[in-house]
Amino acid sequence: MKSADLAVVNCKQLLTCRGQIPKRTVALHDVGLLEKACIASYKGKIIFLGEEKKFKKEVRLEEDGTCIDGTGLVALPGFVDSHTHLPFAGTREEEFVLRLKGYSYQELAEQGLGIQTTVKATRQASKKDLLSLSLNRLDSMLLLGTTTAEAKSGYGLNLKDEIKQLLTLKELNRVHPIDIVPTFMGAHEIPKEYKSRKNDYIELLIDKILPEVKEKNLAEFFDVFCEEGVFSVEETRKLVRAAKAAGFKIKIHADEFSPLGGAKLAAEEKATSADHLLNITEEGIQELAKSQTAATLLPAVSVFLMYEKKAPARKLIEEGAIVALATDFNPGSSMTESMLFVLQLAVLSLKMSIEEAINAATANAAYALAKHEEVGSLEVGKKMDVVLWDVPNYPTLVYHLGINPLKHVIKNGKIVVKDGTIVAQEEIV
Repeated sequence: MKSADLAVVNCKQLLTCRGQIPKRTVALHDVGLLEKACIASYKGKIIFLGEEKKFKKEVRLEEDGTCIDGTGLVALPGFVDSHTHLPFAGTREEEFVLRLKGYSYQELAEQGLGIQTTVKATRQASKKDLLSLSLNRLDSMLLLGTTTAEAKSGYGLNLKDEIKQLLTLKELNRVHPIDIVPTFMGAHEIPKEYKSRKNDYIELLIDKILPEVKEKNLAEFFDVFCEEGVFSVEETRKLVRAAKAAGFKIKIHADEFSPLGGAKLAAEEKATSADHLLNITEEGIQELAKSQTAATLLPAVSVFLMYEKKAPARKLIEEGAIVALATDFNPGSSMTESMLFVLQLAVLSLKMSIEEAINAATANAAYALAKHEEVGSLEVGKKMDVVLWDVPNYPTLVYHLGINPLKHVIKNGKIVVKDGTIVAQEEIV
């Protein structure tokens, strides 16, 4: 008999999303559905999943263990949000209103708005301010089913404030149930003070800030905005190679507003992911399809920016690319913490099937963070990160819009949300 300290029994449906990861083409249709299933863990790791009869035969719940009745509930792996800009100060409602009046994202950036607005607010904020703001956002994410999230710096654009953002992420990872995967993105924009000296800023990033971030062990990934008016393909390549040499894994904001070739570069440089891809070229699609680089799609951006162009999800999937989903939570182009919303948009806007979208938000999203051996699917040996939804079946998560049917969240084998309410830290045992 296996000992368990936590078990969820009699789930109406349990989606494991297990199998070979990353998932491509037809494998994306398999969500590993189990009916009337049980799942159990010990010290945060899954030890069993299967039918109730087998559970009773193979698993013994410890005397002080916890048993959750999953009757009528649908269980999924916790969502993995592999692209967020979590630690920022200030919001940009005025800019949002201007966009509603017809101004484009690029036009506002040319007027000194956009990212620069958030840079100013984030530089003025203390680490304590950023911590408080980010904790509230993480609570929102948790209540919407996210249990692992990537988070980027990139609103400091200098040594002091990039480090401040990354230190905030380190503290968040210590105090909040959601696992944070930190990314250094000093190459998010050119700061105002370096507008006429871009090369000097690139050298500052490479020679001073990157080494400091590495020495303090504050980030796993390096990300860069490869875009017209920001960093060219060659500038991106230079930054990426310096980051790789320093030991960082790589992400690239690629082909968002222009078909610059960022996706092709990401594949060439063996980046973990290429993100956005609204304007990816045919060559970029083919290069990603034959690579191990994930194509992370962010459908909330097109909606938020009222942008007709959308990432070619169907083409990417059919050609064999590794497709993942994420929120791109940020104050300028995707003000949402909801992976549930992203799941719905992926189906209704990008024409993905429900099963493809679920795998892209869990197993493949974990792959896009190089965390797929730990999270993203429910398998023996992986973390017990389970979200229980009060819906009659898993398609209802996409079918029924505008509600949040989350019931319970289990993170690392601990109940962190119970009956739709976050459990106080002192009550998590």
